[in-house]
Amino acid sequence: MTDQGKPVNFNFLLKYIIIGDSAVGKSNILLRYIHDRFSEEFHSTIGVEFGAKNLQIDDKIYRIQIWDTAGQETFRSITRAYYKNSVCACVVYDISNRTTFDNIKSWVEDCKRLSPKTVLLILVGNKIDLEEKREVTYDEGSIFAQKNGMIFFECSAKTGKNINEIFIESTKEIGKRIKNGFYDLSNENCVIKQGSKKPENITLGKDENTNYWGYCCYSQS
Repeated sequence: MTDQGKPVNFNFLLKYIIIGDSAVGKSNILLRYIHDRFSEEFHSTIGVEFGAKNLQIDDKIYRIQIWDTAGQETFRSITRAYYKNSVCACVVYDISNRTTFDNIKSWVEDCKRLSPKTVLLILVGNKIDLEEKREVTYDEGSIFAQKNGMIFFECSAKTGKNINEIFIESTKEIGKRIKNGFYDLSNENCVIKQGSKKPENITLGKDENTNYWGYCCYSQS
């Protein structure tokens, strides 16, 4: 199995999408997780950015493909196509911008309407490094998540706080669901794909090149 022609080994392939308003830090969450970097330069995602990384939980390797979608209304018709077959959706807002939190309801409604019924929803409050500018409290985010059956995290793509935890904890939850038979893995249309080879008891080395970064549907037309 490959990402853009690059061979990878895994037990399960998981498609994640990152959605939310423009400028909430979606691209930097992806950049921080895939490459442990942060960019101070703001650029609006046009279309979709893509990253992939292997994550080992117990004796299983999960190949996480992450699709960072554009937040501008202009591109929502394009990015909605990426909801299909998503295993997990990270809905992101900026804790220092209340409008982005108020718009979360619309993003969640889109996700519930367009994603598979099995999708795992995560609410992410980004930019906790801007605590002095906070407009949305932790409790507000937590309550919204509870009401909508979502896992909740606050994080900072700038400092890296809780970024890894978002993907580790969500993958653990997906792993539990796999064990409990929540997904019909025998169905070819199942959102979770199994690797062509099942690499039991593999340990990822620190220098193993398992990451990928790129663009998809990048267009200014």
